[in-house]
This record gives sequence, structure tokens and C-alpha cells, in this order.
Amino acid sequence: MNRRTFCKALAAAPAALAAPSLLRSAFADEVLDIVLVSQHGLPYLPMMVMETLKLIEKHAEKMGVASLKTTYRTLGGTQSLIDALLSGQMNFGVTGVPGLATLWDKTAGTANEVRALSAVQSMPFMLVTNRESVKTIRDFTDKDKIAVPAVKVSSQAICLQMAAAKEWGQDQYGRLDPLTISRPHPDATAAVISKVTEINSHYSVAPYYYRELATPGVHNVLKSYETLGGPATNGVMIMSKQFRDTNPKVTGAVFAALTEAEEYINKNASDAAEIYLKTTNEKGATQADLVRYIADPDNVWTTTPQQSMGFADFMHKVGSMKRLPSSWKDMFMPESHELQGS
Repeated sequence: MNRRTFCKALAAAPAALAAPSLLRSAFADEVLDIVLVSQHGLPYLPMMVMETLKLIEKHAEKMGVASLKTTYRTLGGTQSLIDALLSGQMNFGVTGVPGLATLWDKTAGTANEVRALSAVQSMPFMLVTNRESVKTIRDFTDKDKIAVPAVKVSSQAICLQMAAAKEWGQDQYGRLDPLTISRPHPDATAAVISKVTEINSHYSVAPYYYRELATPGVHNVLKSYETLGGPATNGVMIMSKQFRDTNPKVTGAVFAALTEAEEYINKNASDAAEIYLKTTNEKGATQADLVRYIADPDNVWTTTPQQSMGFADFMHKVGSMKRLPSSWKDMFMPESHELQGS
């Protein structure tokens, strides 16, 4: 999905987000059915923990919303998730800060404004390649293809633009865009490891980059934390302000459930690893591998936003956001405002 297509789709957001997408009882104050959407990879572990342990249902019942039904879906990339939001087929979804920033920019001030409930975690992206001659981003040529979840709009694509601007100057931020290609992380990983397709590089997330870097002939070119200046939020839980305003108890239950999921992961890495493997049915890593990935200091399991304004500042400078938030809180729901975010 290119930026023109993405923004064209967003033009329809207010109408789509206003469409009824939930089952609501005539005798109930709040919805009885919610849909949560995520993508592939370890960044979505908190969602898996929430589903397995039925944490939303537990907190909803405490808040007086009994028999809340939750449906969890996994989609292949940023484009699919945004489509689900715009078509009214989901209520909560995990995407990157750039996706949040774009959606907020297009809907801020409307009845259907999109914000994030909170962060989901902070984790790095790793730009890996199977090309021996590529040591830095300066070594990429028109013979290379770099897989990202969605060209020009995904967190990885924006982070690559930020790296290009840092390397060659602000006016050269799009220098590597022609080399990018949209692929879900599992497909991109298979391509880089096999070395038989046009895709020789991948701006990857865990657990995929661990697997790629363990493959002979594959090495790391760039870590996103190097570009961003430290740990940064990888995923946020997006939703519409209208949903929060009409369903404060359900929203509170989701926030409480996500907070508990983060605590669970931090305290129970082995059990969380087992949940990941059972949920994904992935065969590329053992439970011991997953425990090591989960405990990696680079991976911060928290609802606190980090570096979200760094993405927004860059996107505003290059014109992909028309309005600049006055602070990170503009893009987040009040549930997160007491956190020490950035």
C-alpha cells in the first residue's frame, strides 16, 4: 500500500468508523462483543496472553459488564489492519506509531477520532540482509529488495526513511523507498533465509530477526534504536474516541487487561513463551529460545509510550502529517496520560 492509497482510504474513515460493528444489547449500556486485531510476531505477545488467560473478560466482569465476548484475529500486515479499522470490522488493533500518527492526523477533532489506548511494548526492528557486501544502508543498490510490512506507511518504512534522512540529509529521506516491498514478516523471513527470491533484506521484528541472524550468511545492517536514539514503542493499541466515549467500562477493561498481560510477561517468561508457541504454532523456535527472546533487555513489556513524538516530528517535517501533536498525549486516550510517556 503506498501513501496515496493509504490516505485515500483514510478519507473514508469517519463514515466507516461510525458504522455499527458490534453487537449491543437493547438492555445493556455497553457493547457485548468486541474484536481485537494484531499481526505476526513476538510484539503481539501481550494480545496472546490476554486471549489465553481471558483477561479482558475478567476485568469487564469486575466493572459490571458480564458475558463480554472477545474475538481475536491475526492479519498479515499494516494494510490489512487499517482496512479492518476503516471497514468497522475491528474495535482495537495493534499497529505502529506511524500508523497511529497518520490515522490521528486524518481524524483529529472529528467524532470518530482515532487514538491509541496505550503502548503495547517497546522493541527494536532489525534490518537484516543476506548480501555480504551490504554493511551499512549506503551499500544498498537498485539490485536490492527490502521487505517491510507496508511500503512508506509501516513503522519499519518510516524508520528507514528516518535513517536515510540521518545518513544523506532531510531532503533524501525517501532515497531507499524504491527498494522496499510489502511482505508479511513470516514470508519475508523465509525469503531472506532461502536466498532464492528477489527479497534479500528485511526490516524485521522478533522472533524473526533472531531466526534470520542465526542463518549463515545473514547479518544485521541497522537496528532501529540506533536511528531513534534508544528504546521506542513498536506497537500501540488503536481505537476510536467514539468507542471509548460510549463504552468506558469495556475500554477500561481492555486497558486493565493489557496492563496485567505486561506484568505477567515480565514475571512469567517461560509461561508466556508457552502461550506464544501454542497460539502461533510456529516451529522455528523452542520454548527456551522464546524465553531468551522475551527476556532480551531490548524488549520492554510496557504500556508506556516511548519515542512516539520522534515519529510524529519526523512525519510532520516531511509532510506526511499535516498537524503536529502538542504532546504525545494528544494521540493517546486519557487512560495512558498518567504514564511517563514520550
